[in-house]
Amino acid sequence: MARLFGLLLLIAGVLYPFAVYYGLEHWSPRVFAALLGGLWLARALTARRRPGGLWLAVAALVFCLLLGVANEPALLRWYPVLLNLMLLALFGLSLKFGPPLVERMARLREPELPDVAVRYTRTVTKVWALFFLGNTVLLMALAMWAPLSWWTLYTGFISYGLIGLLFAGEWLIRQQVRKHE
Repeated sequence: MARLFGLLLLIAGVLYPFAVYYGLEHWSPRVFAALLGGLWLARALTARRRPGGLWLAVAALVFCLLLGVANEPALLRWYPVLLNLMLLALFGLSLKFGPPLVERMARLREPELPDVAVRYTRTVTKVWALFFLGNTVLLMALAMWAPLSWWTLYTGFISYGLIGLLFAGEWLIRQQVRKHE
């Protein structure tokens, strides 16, 4: 059940910019708050307890509560900012309290990582943290000053393209690092 709610949150996150762009004419921000809040609450109640998992859900639920109470359309643009801040915190805090998030993921496939791989995964975690920091700043600027169409274009297409480029670039670099091991 937890996977279902996780998948639904992922789909909602991907479709969110388009729902905001097209849905503002038909729905109040309270509808968005109720739908997102319901998904996050279901996720919090059914997910395995992982470090940080509960505070991520609590932050999202607080946002949904604020959105529902304020019923302010401009707040809808801040949900992607919140998601990026959560990802920045996840990657950044893993650097401080370790092991770095990318190292944890790498150890799922290869439990005994060589020292060079541990250093590499730490660097990749830093790159992702920097990406989410820059993306958050840009999303904040778009939320405050850009027309809704620009915000939708960036949050619905461009940011995902940048994430894909970062994934692809990292994969290419990893292949080169592995060749030289």
